[in-house]
Amino acid sequence: MTTTGEAHTEAPPPSAGPWWWGRVRSAVLDVSLGVVSAVECGFEGVRFARDAGIPEPAGVVFGVLAGSVLVLRRRWPIAVVLVSIAVMPAQMGFLMGIVGLYTLAASELPRRIIASLAGMSFVGALIVTFVWLRQDVGRGSLTVGDWVVPFASVTTALGVTAPPLLLGLYVGARRRLMESLRERADSLERELQLLAERAEERAEWARNEERTRIAREMHDVVAHRVSLMVVHSAALQAVARKDPDKAVRNAALVGDMGRQALTELREMLGVLRSGGVQVDRPQGAVMPLAAVGAAAAAAADRERSGGDEGLGEGPCLSELDALVGQSAAAGMVVDLSVEGESRSYAPEIEQTAFRVVQEALTNVHKHAAGAKTHVRLAHRVSEIAMQVENEPPPELSSASLARLPSGGNGLVGMKERVSALGGVFVSGPTDAGGFRVSAVIPAA
Repeated sequence: MTTTGEAHTEAPPPSAGPWWWGRVRSAVLDVSLGVVSAVECGFEGVRFARDAGIPEPAGVVFGVLAGSVLVLRRRWPIAVVLVSIAVMPAQMGFLMGIVGLYTLAASELPRRIIASLAGMSFVGALIVTFVWLRQDVGRGSLTVGDWVVPFASVTTALGVTAPPLLLGLYVGARRRLMESLRERADSLERELQLLAERAEERAEWARNEERTRIAREMHDVVAHRVSLMVVHSAALQAVARKDPDKAVRNAALVGDMGRQALTELREMLGVLRSGGVQVDRPQGAVMPLAAVGAAAAAAADRERSGGDEGLGEGPCLSELDALVGQSAAAGMVVDLSVEGESRSYAPEIEQTAFRVVQEALTNVHKHAAGAKTHVRLAHRVSEIAMQVENEPPPELSSASLARLPSGGNGLVGMKERVSALGGVFVSGPTDAGGFRVSAVIPAA
């Protein structure tokens, strides 16, 4: 980004001139004009001294002092114009009058002051020219008609005042326009910088959201089945010698769940490598996190996949019986009760309800292995409610020997899912020593 207008005002440019001049070039120009004006008025002071009957050196000094006032034209343009009007009867200060009037018109002074001084300069030039011409006609050095003197006076006064006045007004208006455009450009630059910063903040927020979504979806894919695998493995270890038939069944269940988990993980990892879409991307390009999140969600919603046969519709409430059956097969005593008339909901509502029950059962396997669990589902008029409550776990069981690790993200993920749909999620221990997970999701 380039330097803004505020920075320009705070730090002067490297070529700043002395005193009131903004640049060295401006100072050189004004001093040069002042010298030329002083020389002009000095020569004209000789004639003024002869006409006034004073010593010529005094007239020259007066002219030099009056002409050098032009150096102050940028600092005090009103003073320069007033001095030029004052010395106009002495027939000196022609350059000073023109340049001073131009500087006054181009300045930021109020228009009424500019108009007043321009009018005074015009009247002064008109009177002085009229008097000069009348004197020449009276001495006989000029023979013209009576109408020529007023016409020549008005024409000369307009020629001396109108061009510098109009040029100064044009230059001043153009300068103000350029400053306005520069300020607008600086303002737009600052706004663009703010928009870029906000866009970066929004992009960072979106990346964080997608990371959270990926973590939640992968957790849903892996945690439940792997937890059941660990529980079945512990049960297999306990009954391997006592009940070989049950050990065989548990081993078959572990194998099936392991293959399902590996299939879903393979699909997600394949999407993470390829981007999940059939598009040509430059080598080394980074896949957007949104595509990764969508891929993780799609893999998490794949149910009973047969390999690479495509994506399913995702989990739904009609599959709760199968979910409860898996937990029962792992040794959990689980009871499922459904209240109200069963009906279909939006896919995201059914998926969220299914994931809440699934994660709650997974937590029971992790933290209360062997505890009796009650799963309740209620279909209401405008909402759907679910509750998973487990009793205190037994002191020792084959499932409790599994020692399942916990990442502490299960409850957080359930709350995020339910809150995203405008629902309410509550979890906490019960008075009897168990744990309860409750969620209410709007049906619309």
